[in-house]
Amino acid sequence: MKAKSFFNSLLLTGCIAAIGWSCSSDDDTPAVVVPPAPTFDISQKATKLGNVLTDQKGKTLYFFTKDVNGTSACTGGCLDAWPIFSVATPRLDTGLVATDFGSITRADGKSQVTYKGWPLYYYAQDAAAGDVNGENSQNVWVVAKKSYSLMLANAQLVGHDGKNYTAEYKEGTADTQFFVDINGRTLYAFNKDKKNKNNFTKSDFSNDAVWPIYQSDLKDIPSALDKTLFGTIDVFGKKQLTYKGWPIYYFGQDNSTRGLTKGVSFPTPGVWPIIQKATAAAPE
Repeated sequence: MKAKSFFNSLLLTGCIAAIGWSCSSDDDTPAVVVPPAPTFDISQKATKLGNVLTDQKGKTLYFFTKDVNGTSACTGGCLDAWPIFSVATPRLDTGLVATDFGSITRADGKSQVTYKGWPLYYYAQDAAAGDVNGENSQNVWVVAKKSYSLMLANAQLVGHDGKNYTAEYKEGTADTQFFVDINGRTLYAFNKDKKNKNNFTKSDFSNDAVWPIYQSDLKDIPSALDKTLFGTIDVFGKKQLTYKGWPIYYFGQDNSTRGLTKGVSFPTPGVWPIIQKATAAAPE
């Protein structure tokens, strides 16, 4: 009997050593759960700045305001701080639309993913998912969002007459920061308008093709801007966005082309100024 008991003890001990207590019927050690691999390359993540576009690991993506014309102006050492986001055929998470995304071939031959024409970047100093440390860096970097009503652009102003202009509408070479829509189309004011009063558009909209009103509900804007300075007015049944009381327009001869600023010299410089953060409030 003793020999049999000893043999049974050895058998039990061997079973325990070999399979780590799995012989016990009441083993409650939790199983290791392996999370499923992401099924997307681009998603959205909630941050302190709201929902932003991210990669599959939740790392924030950014727009560069100097890329308003749809090509990347970030080259050389800039790329050390702002690496490009590149995926051959990005898989999109729920809520994102494939037609909003595209790609460009950079001057260095690399492919870069775009959102509504804006090339996408990382910020090297974002250490963790959800970090947004690059927002408003040097006044030219903006977290990427799908819900912007307008964006900021930095570019040389080139008028309808083909001449270069400064922010003061004098001939000269210098980058100016101004408002564009999410698709990079330049936005303007009319110097004969008054506070919340459109003095250009006719009641039958027969001249709207020349200077179309900017119709948009205000959603997200870059954090450098003050949302309380925007509003809307009714223009013969249509809603026009305003900034500091100035009704906002497009210029028809920009031909819906991103980055064009032909309106700054039409019919003469300053009659239809671009809109800037520092634009003075419209007169009463």
